[in-house]
Amino acid sequence: MTAPAIPSSTPRTYEAHAESTEIFGRVAASVRTHRLTVDGPVRNGAPGEAPTPGELVLVAVASCGAEVLQVLARDAGAPLDAVTVTARGTIDLEQQPHPGVTVFSSVELEIVLRGPIPEQAAALVAGFQRRCPVYGSLAVASGRMSVHHHTEPGTDQPES
Repeated sequence: MTAPAIPSSTPRTYEAHAESTEIFGRVAASVRTHRLTVDGPVRNGAPGEAPTPGELVLVAVASCGAEVLQVLARDAGAPLDAVTVTARGTIDLEQQPHPGVTVFSSVELEIVLRGPIPEQAAALVAGFQRRCPVYGSLAVASGRMSVHHHTEPGTDQPES
């Protein structure tokens, strides 16, 4: 069941919770009714079995991309059979762009859109870059943000 769309001009507030557990470096986190386990990196002495906070930031931007691209394609009437977003991030403590805080030194997004023609895909990706707050936050904070995309034929298009 699809929830009704809320006007994009309506302010949105997000809330998440996290607390330490009896295992050093392991955190119990929640968003609304969803629970997840988060581990710090092994280099910090944490278990490193569950996703790390940095990985969750990357999955957040990849998820935002996949979701927003679907919305933008629907709203534009552009064909989009599927979208895949891969996010890669590097934290180089010797190459921090902002003194006094640690951020991703570089973030790369690889986006594959199945269905739209290249011009439609470029417009959709540009729209995602304007609309996704996770992308915007990373783009402003990180040392280098790069986005690459390509298209694949959709179900209604012949292979080229």
